[in-house]
Amino acid sequence: MKKAEQLYEGKAKKVFATDDPNLCIVSYKDDATAFNGLKKGTIEGKGIVNNKMSNYLMQMLERSGIPTHFAQELSDRETLVKKVHIVPLEVIIRNVAAGSFSKRLGIEEGTPLKCKVLEFSYKDDELGDPMVNDYHILAAGYATKQEVETITDYAFRIDDLLIDFFKNIGVDLIDFKLEFGKTADGTIILADEISPDTCRFWDAKTHEKLDKDRFRRDMGNVEGAYAEMMKRVFQG
Repeated sequence: MKKAEQLYEGKAKKVFATDDPNLCIVSYKDDATAFNGLKKGTIEGKGIVNNKMSNYLMQMLERSGIPTHFAQELSDRETLVKKVHIVPLEVIIRNVAAGSFSKRLGIEEGTPLKCKVLEFSYKDDELGDPMVNDYHILAAGYATKQEVETITDYAFRIDDLLIDFFKNIGVDLIDFKLEFGKTADGTIILADEISPDTCRFWDAKTHEKLDKDRFRRDMGNVEGAYAEMMKRVFQG
């Protein structure tokens, strides 16, 4: 597959066209950002971890009936994916109180939630990715009612599958962010990534943080946490 012009560069990835109009190449970077880009840095090897872990988990989800953008892993940092139009929503699932949820609601971090929480944010860094509900989404035309229902169903199914997977490797899935896209025929599929950049992972026994919170909070050993997650995912 021939790489063509760069279509997009985000905080963590670059996207390139290919000679197939329905396929793109995603290249993962080691650049790290937090707080909507206000904090910037580098996490050595992050791009490799995020690429390979995302691909592994996407394929696992595909086998369980969740359609994803994954097509083929090309190298440690590059993957061939189906071209999609990203739905401008960040879809957040919370299983345990943490991060902004704890700050907003005054619930101590680490408190198990009585039920899963689904949140939507409008993807716009300049606006600070504001939280929106179904009414905002429909009124602004970010997605249709049917698309919201499909995304919601997939998000909860993905959560169930990932909780079980990570529990088996000694990791609690605290919360995570998903993004979905539409293919040329309008089909909703999972896109973006599933990685320590987009998920909160805590060691099930020690509650050690094994994700980007170590970068956000200046906790140190960020590379070590990413490497540990890579090791557990691939070695079990």
